[in-house]
Amino acid sequence: MSDTAVLCAARDGAMWITLNRPAAMNSITPAIVLGIEAALDQALADPQVRAVVLTGTGRAFCAGADLKYVREQTQGDESATAAFLQTVLRLMNRLETFPKPVIAAINGLALAGGLELVLCCDLVIAARSAKIGDAHANFGLLPGGGSSVRLPRKIGPTRAKYLLYTGEFVPAEQLVAAGLVNEVVDDADLMPAAQRLVAKLVPKSSLVLRRMKALVDDGLQQPSETALRLELLASEVHSHSHDMREGLAAFEEKRKPQFKGC
Repeated sequence: MSDTAVLCAARDGAMWITLNRPAAMNSITPAIVLGIEAALDQALADPQVRAVVLTGTGRAFCAGADLKYVREQTQGDESATAAFLQTVLRLMNRLETFPKPVIAAINGLALAGGLELVLCCDLVIAARSAKIGDAHANFGLLPGGGSSVRLPRKIGPTRAKYLLYTGEFVPAEQLVAAGLVNEVVDDADLMPAAQRLVAKLVPKSSLVLRRMKALVDDGLQQPSETALRLELLASEVHSHSHDMREGLAAFEEKRKPQFKGC
């Protein structure tokens, strides 16, 4: 196994980002943050990459911040702790607003900061053995990567408070109905399932996917009337795009469209 904290590879239309600290349950350190950010830079620059898949090695997707690192490196220094939390939050915000679809493939435990990573992804596939929880309360901690904000908006305040208060690790299958997880598959089928999902996205217009993501995410922060007005404005702008013209022509000519992302 490579000693690189984050592995990445562009293939089959996706950037596959793998957290690679299995002995530490892929817990988050500055090296993890920088590795994911570098992989996102590559994904953004490569027009052949239409989606990002985030997963982990070993028995954890990500167990949250590396508490050993926090304890040893910050040594009670409040400014050092704050700087680390700011670094983590920067990554979460970038992942959430990344202009290409981001898929979480949860291979094992997704706890605390691991849950926060999942909350920043657009689509979530989980192995049947995977468990998800907040876990901050188990160690006397407060969330610093957004779970107290994003989790109730994703699954509702009552279910969110249960996870936040109890620190319980919940089987991923229980969170499908809650809206946190799209699909649960057998462990051996996790990566093939992620590839199947990528294959559904690759033929789509990257421009449409980018604009749809922005409309959904921005719309959730607006009153319905404002969001509908913004959707209409975006549609008017989009009507001048090559991809819309190409899609309509392909429909008329009964062929597959050849989108250019513009």
